Amino acid sequence: MDPKYDPLFTPWKIGNVEIKNRIVMTSMGGTSIFGWMEPNHFDQEAAKFLLERAKNGAGLILPGIAPIRDILMGKWLYQGTGKFQQLKEFMDEFHKTGCKLFIQITAGFGRSLAINDIMVKALHNKALAAAIKPVLDVDYLTASASATPNRWEDTCYSRPMTVEEIREIVEAFAKTAKLCKDAGVDGVEIHAVHEGYLLDQFTMKYTNQRTDQYGGSFENRYRFPVEIVQAIKAACGQDFPVSLRYSVVSKTKGFGKGALPGEEYTEVGRDMEESQRAARYLQDAGYDMLNCDNGTYDAWYWAHPAPYMPENCNLADVEHIKKFVDIPVVCAGRMDPAVGAQAVAEGRIDAVGIARQFLSDPEWICKLREDRLEDIRPCICCHNACFNMASYNGVGNDQSLSDNAGMARCALNPETMQSKKYRILPAKQKKRIAVVGGGIGGMEAARVCKLRGHDVTLYEQSDRLGGVFLAAAAPSFKEKDRQLIAWYEKQMKDLGIEVRLNTPVTDVKGLKADEVIVATGSKPRKLPVPGGEKAIEACDFLLKKKEAGQKVVVIGGGLTGCEIALELYHQGKEPVIVEMKNDLIAVKGVCLANSSYLRDFFELHQVPVYLNTSVSQITDRGVMLKDAAGMERPLEADSVILSVGYTPAPLEAKGVKTHLVGDCKAVGNLRTVIWRAWDVAMKL
Repeated sequence: MDPKYDPLFTPWKIGNVEIKNRIVMTSMGGTSIFGWMEPNHFDQEAAKFLLERAKNGAGLILPGIAPIRDILMGKWLYQGTGKFQQLKEFMDEFHKTGCKLFIQITAGFGRSLAINDIMVKALHNKALAAAIKPVLDVDYLTASASATPNRWEDTCYSRPMTVEEIREIVEAFAKTAKLCKDAGVDGVEIHAVHEGYLLDQFTMKYTNQRTDQYGGSFENRYRFPVEIVQAIKAACGQDFPVSLRYSVVSKTKGFGKGALPGEEYTEVGRDMEESQRAARYLQDAGYDMLNCDNGTYDAWYWAHPAPYMPENCNLADVEHIKKFVDIPVVCAGRMDPAVGAQAVAEGRIDAVGIARQFLSDPEWICKLREDRLEDIRPCICCHNACFNMASYNGVGNDQSLSDNAGMARCALNPETMQSKKYRILPAKQKKRIAVVGGGIGGMEAARVCKLRGHDVTLYEQSDRLGGVFLAAAAPSFKEKDRQLIAWYEKQMKDLGIEVRLNTPVTDVKGLKADEVIVATGSKPRKLPVPGGEKAIEACDFLLKKKEAGQKVVVIGGGLTGCEIALELYHQGKEPVIVEMKNDLIAVKGVCLANSSYLRDFFELHQVPVYLNTSVSQITDRGVMLKDAAGMERPLEADSVILSVGYTPAPLEAKGVKTHLVGDCKAVGNLRTVIWRAWDVAMKL
């Protein structure tokens, strides 16, 4: 192992509990040991997930949030002791790894609850709310410190929580923590004075307008989390460790308005001056560790960094707050292990928090220790499977129920939290497999087939593997995407998969294969308007096949179009975005943390955005815009880039049994491409 990582593998203590190394797997929605969404139980899939990460070198593991009261049916977490007996048996096995585990318990979501369509209707319709209340009590789930707009649908307001409800929650924390302690859990983490969740909504002035003992003064606003830790200590003893998930600075300008890195703004949440006081106050109340980052749901890209956020984005603020406390401080948020190791060595933080890298590669710590960094499958911060709660103008949480119930899955690694559905099993009969197309879908299909024991040959018409993802990975802020391509290239080599570059395939009959997988991708849509041929196709720009001028109109405000506009801005050019829909990135599957960064960036930097607008003509001097009313107006530009989507381009294969994967089956994202590759490869 490179000596620069040595500081990560030194012991430290939280209270009297010794942790073997400085790598903390921080919690992720969907990895709760007590299940998620459904009535609480001991979740075997989550247990398997957590144990595997413990065996692969994590020092401390924090499972996903366990709501103190069920999302569905409203049962308290401490009720039903059977799951705690199963937890005890699990802890006996878990501790054999040398890893420690703190159960993370949440008071709730308040205005941050990602409400779907039926929840919105229930909040506006008392009769519907009453009808579904026994199963889904939306009024209670969205209750907050004060009447404030829901983050996902601002026509819905949270009602103020009653003092009696607060006291019930405090009591429930104490009872649950005691059951966790009795089950052999090493500690608990309170979720959270962090990210704008319920407890955080009590602490911040812009979400707390109460006039009782839980509002107004600093002490009143922090009373709720203080009462929780004091109740836990009374029930479990002073030596039982209690961590707090803590956002150092809220980075929030207002409801639905985040502050970007380096932006000058007026903080409406917790600023650094208050945080210095709060951190010490919470320590003195009894908390034994601060597990830190920044942000709220209004500034979600700090707690769930998009690929556009800088690495180690929270480190400067977290290391500053450590100066004001004596308890350990953990920093999370796109942490680079080398940077984190140096910060630990210099005493600026006590441990490094890593989350979604554990989803994409459970063995990444082992690979780091073995000097196999190039074998680590990187997390690319896409949130396509782990946290794909999309939101845009007129739509709250545009997420399927299956995704909501199955978070913490991984776009790049289908086995994560889906071990019963996706797993490598030896093929019953060894076959010769031909894969046509060397994009991500083709390479993933080839990889899985090879791991199952098949002979695989991959054919790619160009001189390089990667397909359309080469263009997606081209922007300056996509370094993790480029690492992913390099990982795939190495996988092809290490697995001994025969790769034939510069080999177009027009007739699969000549491949002499038992099975053929077609992964030929898609082709860009064209704009059927006069002058359409004058536009630069998105991939041609990204791959530098064609240059853009100074002022550039980007037609299409989806994810690709917005990323192109962001790259143009970073290049010092003047992008303009034209989008037919009523919002940018108005699609399912793109996490609000990612989309809100781009929307906030364009607003801050005054990048012109024309919504509800189409292009009726492209000229040598720019474009002709057409608004929703049919009114036209010219817009001058030096170049026009077209990003209006793609259509499948499968290879015709008559008389031969073929299997389609990737965009040639249906245009999607990395998740659909990779999971479809597994769906096909597992059956061959």
